[in-house]
Amino acid sequence: MTKDQKKANKGRVDWIITLVPFLFIVGLAVFLFVFPEQANGVISQVRFFFGDTLGSYYLVIGIGVLLVSLFLSFSKYGDIVLGDPDEKPKYNFFTWGGMMFTCGLAADILFYSFAEWVMYATNPHIAEMGGSITEWAGVFPLFHWSFIPWAFYLVLAVAFGFMLHCRKREKQRYSEACMPILGEKHAHGVLGRIIDLFALFALLAGTATTFSVATPLMAEILVSLLGLSISRTAVTIIILLLTCAVYTYAVLHGFKGISFLAKLCIYLFFGLLIIVLLIGGQGRFIIENGIDSMGKMLQNFIGLSTYTDPGRTNNFPQDWTIYYWAYWMVWCIAAPFFIGNISRGRTIRQTILGGYIFGVGSTIVSFIVLGNYSLGLQISGEADFIANYQASGDLYALIMDIIKTMPGSGFILVLIFLCMLTFYATSFDSIAYTAACYSYKRLKENEKPHSLILLLWCILLIVLPIALVFSESSMGNIQSISIISAFPIGIIMILMIWSFIKDAKKYMAEKRERKNNDSDKLPKSDSVDSNGDKDEA
Repeated sequence: MTKDQKKANKGRVDWIITLVPFLFIVGLAVFLFVFPEQANGVISQVRFFFGDTLGSYYLVIGIGVLLVSLFLSFSKYGDIVLGDPDEKPKYNFFTWGGMMFTCGLAADILFYSFAEWVMYATNPHIAEMGGSITEWAGVFPLFHWSFIPWAFYLVLAVAFGFMLHCRKREKQRYSEACMPILGEKHAHGVLGRIIDLFALFALLAGTATTFSVATPLMAEILVSLLGLSISRTAVTIIILLLTCAVYTYAVLHGFKGISFLAKLCIYLFFGLLIIVLLIGGQGRFIIENGIDSMGKMLQNFIGLSTYTDPGRTNNFPQDWTIYYWAYWMVWCIAAPFFIGNISRGRTIRQTILGGYIFGVGSTIVSFIVLGNYSLGLQISGEADFIANYQASGDLYALIMDIIKTMPGSGFILVLIFLCMLTFYATSFDSIAYTAACYSYKRLKENEKPHSLILLLWCILLIVLPIALVFSESSMGNIQSISIISAFPIGIIMILMIWSFIKDAKKYMAEKRERKNNDSDKLPKSDSVDSNGDKDEA
């Protein structure tokens, strides 16, 4: 590479977009750590404003995006191929589904699957609904982790896939996806920069939230297996560094490494579910209550989606539904970009419905199997996890107690640890890849980010969580930031979806025009003139 080529390549990296969000959120983390009480007061007030006063905003966006996903799937837009018209999918359904599923959930799915129902069981909303714990505690996890969250991912995934594979745009950013509405001047100007800075800030906030949720459970598992006497904080940092090493190795090997890690994760994940279902002793209850909960969720879906608790008798939607929608919206910075990238060759209909089949289906199976295992023990009287949680308030210890009731719990702990490690690594290699693409002013469709930029983002994604493990209050505050940072992301999502539908309509009109022009150019049937000579049209 010549000196001029190296200079041009260096100039392609947008250091403002790369470093400003990171420096801002690290500064916030320092503020949280040094002045936790003051920071907690400020962030609590801001969270109350966005999550409570304006909470309906998140619920309306959730319902709206779900309806858009159905419209795109069953309308003429569903026939659009994300790529050339006759192109075939790059990955088979299992490989594609595995990468999609693992990139968007991280290890949170295992953490919450085991015991989320316990946190709902004591909420007054269960009693207000006139049902028992058995009837409703298993319904809310299915609702909070299924159709609306995956609609966020899949609608934006087809928008990004259309932008990348149909329009061949070289800027892989949120601002570029908004260009059909904003216009090139604003999308590539100050407004576009603001959109991209909001997006990367949300990405880092979501990353910190995710790592802060489940890594302490991995630390508990490691301490239990190895009999370590060191603190949970030290073990958590070791796990974070180990996870960083694994996903860095995978992302530096491109999609081949990401694909391998995703398939390994899927095998471990479904292997765990099969073991719990077959040898846990709760197989019948798992299946029957799972079917019952699924039926209740579908039957009451509209009511669950629109419940706002206007009288604030339980704050259930503010504490859970609104938080989850905001959390998934924050994760929409990276996961949909990655899903859109790997969906080349699939139609919009295949991408959305295939995502619901594999993504929602796998998520629901996880909550049905792992959640109903512990719920079955609670209902049968073999354990009292609700009382244990009320007494200690330690969800990590509760999950460890649940796992230790299983036959062969030592082996299952190893399996869960490996599964969580690969979930984290698979999620964060896709995030690092997407963030690295964000760092470029322009990146051609088949061009990959430079390995040094990939390495930089692999390190940046892990720095903030490591800083946060030293302060429990800081972790809680960063979780609150998901709601705050999701507010502008919701507005940007609306712009992107609007832009996509407008551009897709134009794209289809262009295709029809080309088809008509091509048919006009085809030779017409020969005709014979009065002299017997053939005139060719």
